[in-house]
Amino acid sequence: MPESIVLLATPDGWRHSIHTADGGLLCGRLDGVPSDGEPEAAQAAVAALLGDLAGGTGVEVTWDSSPDSASWIGRVGPAR
Repeated sequence: MPESIVLLATPDGWRHSIHTADGGLLCGRLDGVPSDGEPEAAQAAVAALLGDLAGGTGVEVTWDSSPDSASWIGRVGPAR
């Protein structure tokens, strides 16, 4: 089950690091969102990816505000 996520905008595209409840880490490039895409589009794409990783269980991401507009940290929990 995904527990938290780091989302990062890079010149080559959006990257993510997903931390799981069992201590796992899944890192990669976020497909489907161009490198100059809006943060909201990247966050929506990540939410869909997290739902898939949770085995179809609905998840909700609470994004922490960041002074750096190129990175975001999210806490993942069950959808309400």
